[in-house]
Amino acid sequence: MKKIMFLLLLCHLPFALFAQPSVPMQREAMKKLDYMIGEWKGAGWMERDGQRHTFAGSETVQRKLGGLALLVEGKFKGTVAGVEQEVTVHETLAVMSYDEQAKIYRFRTYLANGSVGDHELKLLESGWQWGLELPRGKIRYTFQLRATGEWFEIGEFSQDGASWQKFFEMTLVKTQN
Repeated sequence: MKKIMFLLLLCHLPFALFAQPSVPMQREAMKKLDYMIGEWKGAGWMERDGQRHTFAGSETVQRKLGGLALLVEGKFKGTVAGVEQEVTVHETLAVMSYDEQAKIYRFRTYLANGSVGDHELKLLESGWQWGLELPRGKIRYTFQLRATGEWFEIGEFSQDGASWQKFFEMTLVKTQN
C-alpha cells in the first residue's frame, strides 16, 4: 500500500509543480504598472441623465503582496442638483493583478453602489484600457499617462461597438510617490 501511495504521489508531483504560478514572472509583469504607484489628485466630469457633473478628488495606488497586485482607491466629490454641499459622487476600490495562466492582466472593481466586476485590463503603449458589457451596449475606460506625467482617463459608451460617445473625463496629477 505504501508503494502505491508513493507511486501516486510521484506521478502527481510534476503536475502539482507545473500548476504553481511563477511569483517572479507575475512580479515582473506587474512592474509595467509601477508608474501608477502614488497619490494622484485632480478633477473631471461625467454625464448622467443628460447633464454634465464636475467632480474633484484623488486616486491612491499602492503596491500589495510584495508587488503581485496594485490596490487602487478612488474618491471624488462634486455637486448634485438640489444638494447645497459637495457629496461623494464616485468611490471605487480596485485590484490589478497579472494572471499568469491566462496571460492577461485582471482588474477587479468594487463600487460604493455595490457593483462588483472582474475585467481584463489591456496594456496600451502609454496606458491601459478595460471595459464591460451592458444590456444596452458597451462601456470602455482608457487611461493614458501623458508626457507631462498626468493621469488622463476617459469613459466611453457604444450601443453598436463601433461608434463611441464620451461620458467621462478626468485628469490627475501625481502629488506623492
